Amino acid sequence: QVQLVESGGGLVQTGGSLRLSCAASGHTLRAFGVGWFRQAPGKEREFVSTISWPGRNTAYADSVKGRFTISRDNVKNTIDLQMNSLGPEDTAVYYCAARPYSTVARMVDEYSYWGQGTQVTVSS
Repeated sequence: QVQLVESGGGLVQTGGSLRLSCAASGHTLRAFGVGWFRQAPGKEREFVSTISWPGRNTAYADSVKGRFTISRDNVKNTIDLQMNSLGPEDTAVYYCAARPYSTVARMVDEYSYWGQGTQVTVSS
């Protein structure tokens, strides 16, 4: 069983940066694809970014492309999301997710394991 714990959320002003981290325990993320999703109040959970095992392939939602960067440390068993040029539209709870397949994936139902989420709030 894979347990995922996100950290790094918080309150930031428009134009600022945050770095989210997702730590896995209970099972190595070897051969797991991993993704970041977010959910704003009253909206459905949406795809943000994904990275394959061991990290050669990545994908991003159009809304974050060029501003967010996903990476993974396969020794530490962590996945990071560097978020730059943040705006109020990025305010949401951010979730880390993992799937027991090595490829990238954009759909919520392609992922088997989820963290509890971390709140990101961007003030205008």
